[in-house]
Amino acid sequence: MDAVCTLNTLQTNASALEQVRRERSNPQLQLQAMKGFLERSGLTVDELDHLNIIHVTGTKGKGSTCAFTEQILRSYGFRTGFYSSPHLVQVRERIRINGQPIGKELFTKYFWQVYGRLDETKDAHGGTMPAYFRFLTILAFHVFLQEKVDLAVIEVGIGGAYDCTNIIRRPWVCGISSLGIDHTQILGDTIEKIAWQKGGIFKPGVPAFTVKQPEDAMAVLKDRAKEIKCPLWVCPSMEDYQADCGPLRLGLAGQHQHSNASLALQLSHTWLQRRCLPGLQATAFKPSPIMVKGLADTEWPGRNQTLKHGAVTYFLDGAHTMRSMLACVQWFREIAAQHERNDVKSVGDAAAPCHFDFAVFCPNITEAIASCNADQQNFNVSVENMLTRCLDNEHSWRLHNSMQDKAGSQLLIEGTLPLVPEKKTDTLVFPCILSALQWITQGRDSVLADPAKTVLPVKASIMAKAAPLCDAAEIHVLITGSLHLVGGALKHLDPASSK
Repeated sequence: MDAVCTLNTLQTNASALEQVRRERSNPQLQLQAMKGFLERSGLTVDELDHLNIIHVTGTKGKGSTCAFTEQILRSYGFRTGFYSSPHLVQVRERIRINGQPIGKELFTKYFWQVYGRLDETKDAHGGTMPAYFRFLTILAFHVFLQEKVDLAVIEVGIGGAYDCTNIIRRPWVCGISSLGIDHTQILGDTIEKIAWQKGGIFKPGVPAFTVKQPEDAMAVLKDRAKEIKCPLWVCPSMEDYQADCGPLRLGLAGQHQHSNASLALQLSHTWLQRRCLPGLQATAFKPSPIMVKGLADTEWPGRNQTLKHGAVTYFLDGAHTMRSMLACVQWFREIAAQHERNDVKSVGDAAAPCHFDFAVFCPNITEAIASCNADQQNFNVSVENMLTRCLDNEHSWRLHNSMQDKAGSQLLIEGTLPLVPEKKTDTLVFPCILSALQWITQGRDSVLADPAKTVLPVKASIMAKAAPLCDAAEIHVLITGSLHLVGGALKHLDPASSK
């Protein structure tokens, strides 16, 4: 706990905030500063070459791609390191060995080793300490080297060109998942600018793969590859791979995972070829039985995840951009329909118009009581700001629904089905994730009904609205909009994730 609380000071300390301000106008400084911090921690850039790195960026799907890739190579018997962000419940999730977050003892040991070296050298460097993500990246490199992994799968934080993971000089292979518009203040406001940033992870002579991209983005990636002298291939579609077992089964749900899985096949195949065989092959090769098993065994919590607790089924996905929300809705409608009983009208009824009986909003605060949960503290966003955003979102939802009501009376699908059901969605705002979950489940989820969990008082008028939840044979709950929100929910819904 002390290590995590100390780590959190790197989110807010004045020197970290000053670094951000100074470097935003001159992003090249970010990599220079990162090199300095790495050396102060006792590592050189050259030593990172020993990690046999697979470096992955993208707007959506980069974490899932990394998870598929890591699982495939672990299935071959290699000792894997995997660095990802953000974490869902505990910060240790960001640094994994053989698919498991490093243990508390290991985290604490390496944390104080690295923090101590940086702290004792700060006076000679103007009092500077690395900001939160930089520190964790340096920590991951230390852990992977000292724990002697055979390879490290490294997920970019934001962008690519100036991301602190891009201090890596000689990865074995690079990958780019689906590109879209996100983090525009840092990366630029067009798909071309974003593609330029992402292509910044290309390295001379290092093979790179990308999923199919929008035309403008693909043109930029090809230009970047040519400029950097990096061989670039476009991944085939999943249907093009011929396996003895028939269609490949993926451990992660959702149609959008197909392109991530294809990218992972190319990355792991290329890594294996470099490890064991010369030559390259950028085609829809026949996946080995181990690859097939790796794809099927992949788990990546918080992304298209389903948890069934008796009468209550939770559907969790950290989607937070327009494109990912559309993919989330498509997945939810398909999967919730499979869970439906013919005689049930549930909270997240996945009938043709995706209709919800309730739309519940809450800030990314796990509990509104004074318990220290250092892993999920985010000092970059104030509680007031989060609550204001919740109220704004609730207002937007009601406004959107009222506009649809006006249109719905005239618009029909297939001549009979109204676009908007007659029953309006009720909207509610709660002060924390736990209070929202407790109200939704009405004591019907034994995990949330634990006597150790404080039940927060709710107004009688709000409790009265819950009558349909008490009567429904099944309750379907879609939790989405933010990975931080999903992580906060998992802390309560999957107690093992907090251990």
